[in-house]
Amino acid sequence: MKTEQISVFLENRAGRLADVTHALAEAQVSIRALSLADTSDFGILRLLVAEHEKAKSILKEKGFTFGCTSVVPVEVADRPGGLDDVLQLVSQNGINVEYMYSLIQRDQPQAIMIFRFDKIDMAISLLEKHNFHILSTEQLYGKS
Repeated sequence: MKTEQISVFLENRAGRLADVTHALAEAQVSIRALSLADTSDFGILRLLVAEHEKAKSILKEKGFTFGCTSVVPVEVADRPGGLDDVLQLVSQNGINVEYMYSLIQRDQPQAIMIFRFDKIDMAISLLEKHNFHILSTEQLYGKS
């Protein structure tokens, strides 16, 4: 199952990241996971939020440039080699990991890794076939 990620493009200058977090905080949008990558000129803030439409509306209203992409949240055994199990499987099947980041969970036997694959549907099918648990959007955000 895929989930929507919001990627915000930021000028690489002091306070720009805080502008995003402040806008979302004021709107009561909780950030579930994030990743920040930068170059000398700009950064890409990748966010997972439960309130997608509300977050996109706020970001648009505040003048931020953003896009949305699909990512795959996968439970990974929280032990040495757990992540390698996933990476070996996808690499042996010609699937590239474009990027990944983790979602912190307390007191859980699994880690949750957020993957962006170049062949997303193929990766989902392969992982499910090999009994990896892919979280639904509801499971990821704790909705019932």
